[in-house]
Amino acid sequence: MKQKKDLKTLVTTAMLAALAGALMSLEISIPLMPPFYKLDFSDVPSIIALFAYGPVSGAAVELIKILIKLVTVGTSTAYVGELANVIGVVLFIVPLWLVFRGMHYTKRGAKISLIVSVPVRVAFSCCVNAFITLPLYAKAMSISLDAVVQMVASVNPAITDLKTFIILATIPFNLLKNTLNCVIGYILYDRLAKVHLFERRFDTV
Repeated sequence: MKQKKDLKTLVTTAMLAALAGALMSLEISIPLMPPFYKLDFSDVPSIIALFAYGPVSGAAVELIKILIKLVTVGTSTAYVGELANVIGVVLFIVPLWLVFRGMHYTKRGAKISLIVSVPVRVAFSCCVNAFITLPLYAKAMSISLDAVVQMVASVNPAITDLKTFIILATIPFNLLKNTLNCVIGYILYDRLAKVHLFERRFDTV
């Protein structure tokens, strides 16, 4: 029985990872945002995997989707964007799972865990962009950090330096992306679990 359950978890995780990889490639440009900031819904499958099968499954979906994109599409940021995504897996999965488990896998716990994960990921993205990804991106492209900011200023003149880049681009973009993924992920998991397509962990408020 346990082997059958483990096999189902493995197969379902692989399917969700494949879906996440496809969704990651379907990027949507957002007005007034840098060209390398594009909206996608690839976190939705990993949210479903985490709620249904736990943190290992959720993290596996996140990591595999990055590999799928690299193999099928390649990188447009000299692997800097992919590096940021790998770093972000930990701060996405860990707080989400700890809150969900700490609240005994309830529906309320699922909602709160997603609410907590959004500001954590936004704060993380600000630090990573300022100190890791933007400097690495500039170095990879053989340009200065100021030149990266100027490139962004061409789509949003209000962005004049790194500080305004974080305030006017990084924060609103990540708030939008993470919130949409969390809301859609929760709704889909709740609906699909009710019809027994996935393991249902919460039945209480």
